[in-house]
Formats: sequence, C-alpha cells, structure tokens
Amino acid sequence: MTVQEPTRNRTVLVLLDPATEVRSSALELFTIARSLGRVEAVTLEAPTVEVLAQLGAYGVETVHQAELPPSYQHDARHLPAVVGATLAAAVRLTDADVVLAPATFSAKEATALAAHRLGAGLIIDAAGVGETPDGRIVGTKRVFSGSWDTTSRVTTDVAILTVRANAVVPQPADAAVATEVEGFTVEVDGPVPTVVGRTPKERTAGRPSLEEAAIVVAGGRGTNGDFGPVTELADALGAAVGASRDAVFEGWFDQYIGQTGVTIAPRVYIGAGISGAPHHRGGMQASQVIVAVNNDPEAPIFEICDFAVVGDLAEVLPQAAAKIRAHRGE
Repeated sequence: MTVQEPTRNRTVLVLLDPATEVRSSALELFTIARSLGRVEAVTLEAPTVEVLAQLGAYGVETVHQAELPPSYQHDARHLPAVVGATLAAAVRLTDADVVLAPATFSAKEATALAAHRLGAGLIIDAAGVGETPDGRIVGTKRVFSGSWDTTSRVTTDVAILTVRANAVVPQPADAAVATEVEGFTVEVDGPVPTVVGRTPKERTAGRPSLEEAAIVVAGGRGTNGDFGPVTELADALGAAVGASRDAVFEGWFDQYIGQTGVTIAPRVYIGAGISGAPHHRGGMQASQVIVAVNNDPEAPIFEICDFAVVGDLAEVLPQAAAKIRAHRGE
C-alpha cells in the first residue's frame, strides 16, 4: 500500500489502547491516517510522556482521553462495550470522518458496537485503506481463505475500519507536532460489566507477537514435536513463532494459525513441516511472501508459496539461520 498526501480535510481518529505503549501496528495506523486527513487519537488511559513524543513524531495533533464513570476501573475500562461507547462518543465530539483500529479480537468487537451506535459503515480486517475520486473511503481485503481480493466502499458519512498489521511500513511525519491531551466524558449505557477472571499472556522477550509480526516462522506436524529449528530461525530473523492446528492439538505449541485460530498477514511467512490444509491456509494466505519447507514435493502448500524448499526442515532451517547470522556478522 502506497501512502499519499490527503486530498480532503478529514479528521481521522485512531484507537490507541493501551496508551502505555505504541506498537508497530498503531504506528502503521497513524501512517495510514495521515494519508487521509488530520490525525487524532483516542485513549482509555493517560498516555505517558514517551508515548506522546512518539505520537508527535507521527503527526498526531490531539489525544482524546476518555473520562469514564468511577465504577469503570482497571480491566473494565478495556472491555469492548466500553471501548465501543468511547469511540462513538469521540466521533460525536470531534465530528470525525474516519476511525481506524487494529485488527485484534477486542477491537473488532468494539468497532462493531461503535458502528452500530453511529450508523457508520464498517470494514473488518482491511489490508489497505484509500479513497475514491469522489472522496469515499475504501478498504481492500482478502476473503474466502485468500482466494479473492475485494474492495469495499463506505457510503455512510463515518467510516470505521480495523486494519491488519503490516498493511504499510510505519513512517514518521515530515515534521513532528506538539501533541495535546484533552479529556472528554463518556457515558456507558447498561450495567457496569464485571471482570470475573483475567489471565494475561506474557510476550516472549525480544520476539514480536504473532498477530503483528512482519516475519513469521511456523511449524507443523513435520516437526515431530521438535520446534528447536523453528525457533532458531525465528530468533535469527527477529520473527514470531506460530504453528499449525495439528501441532497445537498434539501439545507441541500453544498458538495456531488458521481460520479458527490466529489470522496473520506478515510480509514474510515461512512454513516448516506444514502440509497446507485449507484451515491453515485460511489463516496465512494473505501473507505477502510465502516460503514453504517440506520433505513432500506434493504438499498442497507448494501450490500457493512463492519459494519452495523440498527437504528436511531439521537440516534446512538451521542452515538458513546460520547463513542469516553470518550475513549479519553475528
């Protein structure tokens, strides 16, 4: 996706949740937002000084911080119903034309609730965002397990989109701006939600999350339970590690890529020992470059890959990792 200068005077709101860190996916949203109009952000908590400096570098002029009722504290502040009400209130406050949010499960639910409140057009899992000559917002996405590329045009006054990670390369603004924080009151209808349990999943140090990673190395049944070569190559590339559903069901890994698992769209996907069943392909076929390593030359994944390696992953992956480390001078 090519980022261009905005042609119309729009206000574009970007959901920033949490406000304590700015992930790569959020920087991508700010980059896209600048191509559409004036950029502002919405948060549920007070941003840190470091976050404000990053936002200024990406052209965010104003951060709208939600002021929720005292009963909405801690985890309850980030429930989709609360975030949806916050987005709707922020749109009404700023008269925003576009809302952009990351393509996480919670953000998808929150944006759907906000779209319902506003009567706005909603595009989920967009791989690119642009506009028509008459100024309508459009979102491109892959559907039917990556078999079709579609373009959807929003015909309502307000357009809301969740955008997949790796849609663009994050680019700071030509000139940094001073970012101001303004509070606004949010009323949430209905009873106060109660969080009865929460188990945070810690990120692996030095490795990006599977949903947002630009490079993913995934292992399947062909690993025979040994993910050592997979993680070795991922470490050399600074990549995330994933797995097929079969590998997770065998207890070899804890997170699988597929239609009912995590859907990804990295710039580079490397599948090792994965046959390429329709369920798995539905979760990764939107990848920009697909590399497959399999000792079966008839594996279905070879039908969709850009680069195919027929061989034993236990030999191929360590050799690739060694070459990459040597190239980087490690």
